[in-house]
Amino acid sequence: MRSPFPILAAVLASALASGVTGCVVGTPPPEPPVLRTPPPAEGVPGEVETVIDGDTLVVSGRRVRLIGIDTPELARAGRPADCYAAEALARTAVLLPKRTAVLLVADVEPIDRFGRVLAYVYRRSDGMLVNAELIREGYATTLTIPPNVRLADLLVGLQRQARVAGRGLWGACAMT
Repeated sequence: MRSPFPILAAVLASALASGVTGCVVGTPPPEPPVLRTPPPAEGVPGEVETVIDGDTLVVSGRRVRLIGIDTPELARAGRPADCYAAEALARTAVLLPKRTAVLLVADVEPIDRFGRVLAYVYRRSDGMLVNAELIREGYATTLTIPPNVRLADLLVGLQRQARVAGRGLWGACAMT
């Protein structure tokens, strides 16, 4: 029996010579562009001081919880960290380094039961909605808590895309 390798090599060489790309098995699809939207007119400007975890940060002296998302939990009180917690924290810190100018936009409830400001966080430099970007890249899952549901449909759609593409925690963690 003849080996199929010379034929496969010829087909691959022909495809590459003709400019065909993306035909290699296992090549991930291109990621969608980053969401950049003009921040709404309403909102409170601030400056990032520190990122506490993937979905909580300090902005201009106020502890802020990102609305509509949930990132894996870091290790606390003898409990191990959730899968992808360190990655989510690191990504949020990259998106929102110290001294980043942001706009905090509230939904219906401005404060949670822990006294944190609840906000959609927009980077002022480019309009990136950080809550949505963390979902889109697979560093967070949706967490819809009524009545703060203004952007729930957007976040759910981005989560669906990330899950199908296996981005971030969807490809790295055992998700149910």
